Parts: sequence; C-alpha cells; structure tokens
Amino acid sequence: MGEELLTAAVLAGVAVIVYVGAAARVVRQYEQGVVLRFGRLRSRVRGPGLTFVVPLVDRMHKVNMQIVTMPVPAQDGITRDNVTVRVDAVIYFKVVAPVDAVIRVEDYRFAVSQIAQTSLRSIIGKSDLDDLLSNREKLNQGLELMIDNPAVEWGVTIDRVEIKDVSLPETMKRSMARQAEADRERRARLINADAELQASKKLSQAAREMSETPSALQLRLLQTVMAVAAEKNSTLVLPIPVELLRFLERSAEAAEHRTAERSPAGRSGGRAAGEAREGQGGREDAVTDGAGPSAALAGARPAGLRGGGRPEPAAEPEGGARAPDRTRTAAAAPGRASAPTAPPVREDDAGTAGCL
Repeated sequence: MGEELLTAAVLAGVAVIVYVGAAARVVRQYEQGVVLRFGRLRSRVRGPGLTFVVPLVDRMHKVNMQIVTMPVPAQDGITRDNVTVRVDAVIYFKVVAPVDAVIRVEDYRFAVSQIAQTSLRSIIGKSDLDDLLSNREKLNQGLELMIDNPAVEWGVTIDRVEIKDVSLPETMKRSMARQAEADRERRARLINADAELQASKKLSQAAREMSETPSALQLRLLQTVMAVAAEKNSTLVLPIPVELLRFLERSAEAAEHRTAERSPAGRSGGRAAGEAREGQGGREDAVTDGAGPSAALAGARPAGLRGGGRPEPAAEPEGGARAPDRTRTAAAAPGRASAPTAPPVREDDAGTAGCL
C-alpha cells in the first residue's frame, strides 16, 4: 500500500513538473507577450518576467519592442529629370502596440520592408538628381512620412529613414565630373577677379598718396633700383620721366604738321616765280618792239639769240609752263606792269629800215 502511494506521488510530482514546464513562459525585458486562448485574444498583455499559460489551450506571441534596423534593398528608378539611378536606404522602426502588430498584420517586418521599397521608388520619381545628391535630409523626412502613415495601423512607428547611397551610370559620373571641374574653374576665376579688383583699388590709393608726396615716389624709385641691382645682372635701369616722353611725342607731331604745311606753300611759291619771270620777258619784248630799225635787225637774227650773239636762256617754270614768246607785245600780258610803248613807225621809216 505504501509503495503504491509513493509511486502515485512520484507520478503526480512528475506530472506537476511537466505541467509547470509546459505552462511556464519567460518574457525578456525588451519583449511583451500577447496570449491567445483558443484563438481569442486575452485582454492582458504579459510583461517581462516569468508567466504561465494553459498548455495546449493558450498560445503566446512574443513581440520585440526594440528599435529594429532593416536595410531596404536597392531600387532602380528614373528621376524627374530623366536620369536613371540606383538608390538603397535603411529604415529604423519599433513596435509600440504589440497587439496590433500581432492581430492587424501577418508579418509586420515583411510589411514594413515592402512599404519602404515602394515609397523609395516613389520618392525617386518625384525628385531631381540634384535633390538626391545634395538635399537628402528633406528626402529622408519625406520618405519617413510616406512609410509611417500605413505603419501606424500595424502598431509600428518609424523612427528614422536614411538614404545610404545613390549610384549613377558611368556616363553621368563623367558628365558630373566635368561640370564640377567647370564650376571650380568659375569660382577660381571669380576669386582671382576679386583679388585683382582689390589690388587695383589699393594701387590707385597708393598712387594718389605718392603723387601728393614726391619724396615717396623718389623713395619707391630708389627701392626699385636697389631691388634690380640685388639680382647681380648687367641690366642698367634708367628711369625716364613720363613728362619727357610726352614732350617728345608732342614735338614730333608738331614737326610733322609743319612739314605737311610747307609742301603746298613751296609749290605756290614756284608758280609765283614763274609768273614773275614771264612778266619780265614781256617787258623786254615791249622794249625791243619800240627800238625801231634796231628791232627789225634783231628780228632778222636767229631765234634764241640776243644782241651780241649770246644765247637766250630758256625759262623753266614749275608746273611744266612753256617759255614765253619773245615776239609777243606788252599787250599779251594784261594785268601786269606795262613797259613804255614805242611810237608808231611811218612808211618812210619802214623803208629806211628795209634799205638797211
């Protein structure tokens, strides 16, 4: 009898141990347990520690309440400015309502991953390439809002979303490299131009101050000569005042102007001399015509000979004027000073001249 009681006690103890082992559940500090009895939700959520359920009747789902880091697979898309890119991101979320995470969605992790991928493709199509590269903070906030709205119903809240990398085609990378180089050159030119502007202002200010004090200008000249002499070269620097160069330039221009004025004056003087010689020849002819018989004898001489057999010099006025005719009378030169005219020759005088 005693042995049977002992065996029954042992079996009861074993049964209790098995039952307790089957009913006991341990919930960690970062977890919460949702119990379903015969598929019905129990109102009380089991907290951290040791808890018991009815074996074969209750089923407990443990939900992790920590922040979960989930990488979003890289997504290919076309930006608003028609550039093909490949973007990958990472999402940080946590469960705030374990009952909703168990009851409202089959697998909240998979659901969050899918909604993150679709939201990422959508944000790529709505953004420009420059926004993806330089304005990521704004894109991260927009992506977080797009994922958080449907995730709230699943008892999940999105803590943060980050775009990790934006991959571009090789052709686009080369184009962007050229653009960046051109932008750097533009900035360098602007900086150089600004520096030259400031330097020119300082130089003009220094020039004004040195012009007011001639001693400062001489001191600067001496410093320049000393700097050149310190280089041990054979170059001799002779400073020439700018005023001297300007005076020489004005003198050369004045000389050229006087030369240009003299040329037409010389030609006018030549023509006046020719006219004077022509008038003198007319007066000689008039005197010869008034000589009477002597004039007849003179007319019998060969042309080009004066009295006494001396040759007559040919007049060569400038401008190609022909020599005046000796047989012309004083009346051939109107407007000039007329020589005294000879009295008219009578017939008896003409005859006498002819006999001679």
